[in-house]
Amino acid sequence: MQTSPDRHEYPAHWEADVVLRDGGTARIRPITVDDAERLVSFYEQVSDESKYYRFFAPYPRLSAKDVHRFTHHDFVDRVGLAATVGGEFIATVRYDRIGADGTPASAPADEAEVAFLVQDAHQGRGVASALLEHIGAVARERGIRRFAAEVLPANTKMIKVFTDAGYTQKRSFEDGVVRLEFDLEPTDRSLAVQYAREQRAEARSVQRLLAPGSVAVVGAGRTPGGVGRSVLGNIRDAGYRGRLYAVNQALPEEQKDLDGVPAHRSVRDIDGPVDLAVVAVPAEHVPEIVTECGEHGVQGLVVVSAGYADSGPEGRERQRALVRQARTYGMRIIGPNAFGIINTSPRVRLNASLAPETPRPGRIGLFAQSGAIGIALLSRLHRRGGGVTGVTGVSTFVSSGNRADVSGNDLLQYWYEDPDTDVVLMYLESIGNPRKFTRLARRTAAAKPLVVVQGARHAAAPQGHAVRATRLPHATVSALLRQAGVIRVDTITDLVDAGLLLARQPLPAGPRVAILGNSESLGLLTYDACLAEGLRPHPPLDLTTEASAADFHAALSRALADDSCDAVVVTAIPAVGEGSVADAALAEALRSAAAAAPAKPVLVVHVELGGLAEALSAAASTAPQAVADDPPQSSPHASLVAPDPTPAGEPPEGARLIPAYPAAERAVRALGQAVAYAQWRRDAADPGRVPEYEDIDEKGTATLIEGLLARGKGFTLGTEETCDLLGHYGIHVHRALPAPSPDAAAEAARGLGYPVALKATAPHLRHRADLGGVRLDLLDEDQLRRAYAELTEQFGAPEELRPVVQRMAPRGVDVVVRAVIDPAAGAVLSFGLAGAASQLLGDTAHRLIPVTDKEATSLVRSIRTAPLLFGWRGSAPADTRALEELLLRVSRLVDDHPEVVAITLEPVVVASHGLSVLGASVRLAPPPARDDLGPRTLPAY
Repeated sequence: MQTSPDRHEYPAHWEADVVLRDGGTARIRPITVDDAERLVSFYEQVSDESKYYRFFAPYPRLSAKDVHRFTHHDFVDRVGLAATVGGEFIATVRYDRIGADGTPASAPADEAEVAFLVQDAHQGRGVASALLEHIGAVARERGIRRFAAEVLPANTKMIKVFTDAGYTQKRSFEDGVVRLEFDLEPTDRSLAVQYAREQRAEARSVQRLLAPGSVAVVGAGRTPGGVGRSVLGNIRDAGYRGRLYAVNQALPEEQKDLDGVPAHRSVRDIDGPVDLAVVAVPAEHVPEIVTECGEHGVQGLVVVSAGYADSGPEGRERQRALVRQARTYGMRIIGPNAFGIINTSPRVRLNASLAPETPRPGRIGLFAQSGAIGIALLSRLHRRGGGVTGVTGVSTFVSSGNRADVSGNDLLQYWYEDPDTDVVLMYLESIGNPRKFTRLARRTAAAKPLVVVQGARHAAAPQGHAVRATRLPHATVSALLRQAGVIRVDTITDLVDAGLLLARQPLPAGPRVAILGNSESLGLLTYDACLAEGLRPHPPLDLTTEASAADFHAALSRALADDSCDAVVVTAIPAVGEGSVADAALAEALRSAAAAAPAKPVLVVHVELGGLAEALSAAASTAPQAVADDPPQSSPHASLVAPDPTPAGEPPEGARLIPAYPAAERAVRALGQAVAYAQWRRDAADPGRVPEYEDIDEKGTATLIEGLLARGKGFTLGTEETCDLLGHYGIHVHRALPAPSPDAAAEAARGLGYPVALKATAPHLRHRADLGGVRLDLLDEDQLRRAYAELTEQFGAPEELRPVVQRMAPRGVDVVVRAVIDPAAGAVLSFGLAGAASQLLGDTAHRLIPVTDKEATSLVRSIRTAPLLFGWRGSAPADTRALEELLLRVSRLVDDHPEVVAITLEPVVVASHGLSVLGASVRLAPPPARDDLGPRTLPAY
């Protein structure tokens, strides 16, 4: 939160939308003098018991003096916040700053009394907990560090709100009243509580959208065709289990149904609750529909209408107004410009989308920001021949369109605990909140695989998407996602390939791969692909083209029983004249062998084996399929319907579903991603620790930074200030003395001691030894003066070169260490070797700060040129332990002091023993706002 420049100015930045425990939304805002009537109306709807708990005595109504007091605030020492739904108060909270004697006070007093009142109809929705987070953030902004609250012992609900918040607190009992005092500084426990509440609330809000008890399609046309009528038909044809209504204001009064679905002219006319409304009317008519839905108590909207931010600035304002209006009524939105949502659960069977066929139920959660890509993904998951064999289907599908409200972050919250989803696939064109996405992705990936392909990597985000500005290149963002356990792929083909493997095969225990099959050439291609992916393949086993199904079974059984094998790739080509019978026999042979070793993954590479592909996946086709209690339907996809009578999405008991791929590279690429993810899971179980160093002076550094920032809001430190600041964290920089003349250079060298280096620090020569702007190992004054003359003769006058003299450091490997605080992604630590070659290759590794000891170790080893640090071609190994310690110290500095917004150490020479920091740059500025440490809020797009 930003500090208001005037203590009496209305603090608009305190306004926020929040998701409550039941998945509904509320708006939190400061209470003003204009709220007198709302406050009185709110108080009249509170029970006498709640009033008694608030005032410790019967208090049937508020006096004029009370109303004035509770609506007039200075927004510094006296603050009141209200939670509103539909513009009306449902709860209030206020604090009053007090001194040591408990009487009203002003700053520098840092304690305040806090009190809540929640309307009885809204108790149990988590309103008080959300208000506590927000009033706590407001108080910290205003210099208040501690809250005190007095509560009657019988008011157990309010006592629980305080005690469950996770703050450090004291509790006492005196004169029949419980007094609670708690510090407002966030703790690990308070943040954990906040994140857990956020997860439950946002997951519940998505669950209300994906599993509604009743749906109304608003804008269902009177004649066949059109978006609304298509969505209505898709919901009906999917066998939706809830109540379905068609709404069209142009319907004749006497028309009571549409295609057998109850029809109404308005949502208000529906007799009974409506949980979800699918809105398919022109954008200019959407506001009146939202009003109807809000007044009828609709819980959520899927807006398929276009003409919003996807259509330019005017549409963007229309989109913001749509979100504000929906949230006023406590509703969440998927869209606008959305393709729709699908839930294949037999308890729901909802296809509220433009997809004419419902995918077969399965274990994959699918999210796509683009409707076109969503169609492509569903189509690929349907496909049975000529491509990846469908192994499992979809649990839920969401195409968010402009994602003005519900985003990929919300879906991650839902899928994290969804028992029907084992794998999450996401197509993203933008990430609105990278810091939160990374946090949620790390937690999700620790429980189930998360595979992401990102579009618009080399261009701006699509017009309809609101995104936070980031200075990080796409490669850096991708590296940070991989650090969080995300399986990053480049195409939707790779997305499906990886998802199908991860959905039905165990994670490999390591990179050792056995290869067997009836084609020597295909086996060799698979072997080469494994090496390219960094796997460790065994020599391929050629069973020859004469191999029977029994031969495949025996060979696969032996490979799976081999302790030196972690996964098996089976390659198969068809025999001349063989048909579906042979394919089915081979599929059964492979399945039965794999079933005996359920801990190891098995993949098949097939060449034009449509029958084998179908046989391998027959137990869990992803194609649309008739359900037992539905009447048979003719369909252009009828040939894709699996004939087995097993329940949708469930394989026959004991069956092993094996993914089949049409190319060795695709199968091995998916396996390589599974191997890397499995290793990440093992590493994530023990992430390491952030070490403490006794020589770090955290308080002294804070004092130094405070004094430096008094000079301005953002600037780069001078050389001496940089060395001083870094020295507080045990990072010692070799002094470089200016040498504006040969005599000054000689004097500097005498002070430092020979041998020395002479360097040009002009911007076009700095850190460019390859251009000749550096002279090393100068042993005496004669050599120094000759080198000085050569530099000035070659590159120009000293005032242009800006030469410096520096004592020679022990020879070693030159590296670069950087840290930056990005406003969207957070603090990032980067590492790579110095030099043009590494820059051209983009060979830099990244980690989110704070970095643990294990992460520092992996960071050093993750660049492609890392062998140069470990004795490549007979060179002396560098002191990587000293390098890792330097990385950890830089990480600590930036984490402890977010005012340090950028650090560059270049070059750092890592010798056989120890290292030398030869150049350093530090930039200070007020830190970017950390919304992940503040109260829960919905994005304000």
